[in-house]
Amino acid sequence: MKTITVRYFAMFREHAGVSEETLTLNAATVKDVFECTRDRHGSTEPNGHCKVAINDHMADWDTAVSDGDIILLFPPVAGG
Repeated sequence: MKTITVRYFAMFREHAGVSEETLTLNAATVKDVFECTRDRHGSTEPNGHCKVAINDHMADWDTAVSDGDIILLFPPVAGG
């Protein structure tokens, strides 16, 4: 089990009802964390539909997470 802080932005914050929360979960990758938060808050966003960062560095979905990491979830960006 790992203790991970998740920071939500835009629609993810709306789904969660908070801008940040600390969770203890059994997650190996950023994808695992996203799936846990999506299920927890009833979001229907598909995997890969947003951008993620670990400790303020952009990350891929298969990037490993460690105890104490801070995960940031950003919605897709539109515009040009």
